[in-house]
Amino acid sequence: MALNYIWIAFFLIGFVVALGQLLFTGNIQVFNDMANGIFSNAKTGFEISLGLTGALTLWMGLLKVGEKGGVVAILGRLIGPLFLKLFPGLPKGHPAYGSILLNLSANMLGLDNAATPVGLKAMKEMQEVNPDKQTASNAQIMFLVLNTAGLTIIPVSIIVYRIQLGAVNPADIFIPILISTFFASLVGLVSVAIVQKINLLDKVILAYLGGLTAIVIGIIIFFSRLPKEQISTISTFAANFILMTTIILFIVLAFLKKVNVYDAFIEGAKEGFTIAIKIIPFLVAILVAIGIFRASGAMDFIITGIARFIAWMGFDTQFTAALPVAFMKPLSGSGARGLMIDAMTTYGADSFVGRLACTMQGATDTTFYIIAVYFGSVGIKNVRHAISCGLLADLAGFIAAIFVAYLFFT
Repeated sequence: MALNYIWIAFFLIGFVVALGQLLFTGNIQVFNDMANGIFSNAKTGFEISLGLTGALTLWMGLLKVGEKGGVVAILGRLIGPLFLKLFPGLPKGHPAYGSILLNLSANMLGLDNAATPVGLKAMKEMQEVNPDKQTASNAQIMFLVLNTAGLTIIPVSIIVYRIQLGAVNPADIFIPILISTFFASLVGLVSVAIVQKINLLDKVILAYLGGLTAIVIGIIIFFSRLPKEQISTISTFAANFILMTTIILFIVLAFLKKVNVYDAFIEGAKEGFTIAIKIIPFLVAILVAIGIFRASGAMDFIITGIARFIAWMGFDTQFTAALPVAFMKPLSGSGARGLMIDAMTTYGADSFVGRLACTMQGATDTTFYIIAVYFGSVGIKNVRHAISCGLLADLAGFIAAIFVAYLFFT
């Protein structure tokens, strides 16, 4: 429903702004630009979707191999002790623990198709021990906020879009996204823990969070001390090395488990092909709406206003062109994806704005959509502090994305 209103708003606001330009400045070219924008963006949406077929088919095939090789289960065992401490309201040994771990592990690997059904199952299992069926429990809120923070290890879809749009090193946003999404998840977890009075000084929680934070800070310090001309080279090498190592690990684990690797790859590849075809109408729809919004001058008006305020404060304004992605992401994943593609096509996939837009897209997940779907599936109406903590995690992720982008891409 949110995307429906957003889509209509793009059209109406664009038309009103264009009409205002016609009435007050006599600018008739704006309507020509809007009409051209409709058809050119529709063509762009179709071409991008069609071009995604090969890359998405490849990655979905590889992820299916990893899934059958037990990678999701391994991640679940690795992070299990931490989540036992973060969900004190759940009885020990409750089946929801398994579903929570599988859902978050699948999200880390970018396995959205696998993550959502397991996530809904986890929510249903937690609802069984929820004393107030219309009010979100502490465990359900923690689970939702961790989902909305969107901790991602492999940002498959974003890398695929960058490949399609001609990025020289499509994976160069790998480490910036990892850092940004980590800070979003950390802030989300800590904010919920504070509200729910979870002991953050527990030795297990401190070991996990302290260790991960130390690793991320170490990465930032390492890259901040490198000469600017070496940052991109080393980060791209590290990202590509990690990706290739991960792919080999997927294949080896599947082989050791006596999985038919080729058949597993084909099974996942078929899903990738289907997904690529299915997204055509959605991508065309949102890109057409964004095209009208941009051609009317409405987007430039908003960004210029923000840029002037940032400049007045004495800061660099280069990042403001990517802010539409941040504004849209909590509301609509499809809308944010369209704005990310628009930023890359307008400024270039390897531009600072294009890379920052990709980093923001991968920094968090769609807060309002996830809350609506997951809570709606079990009939919860009172979400308590889920939205505020989820949006706080989003804000942390976007701020981190801006700082990291300046470190890596300028």
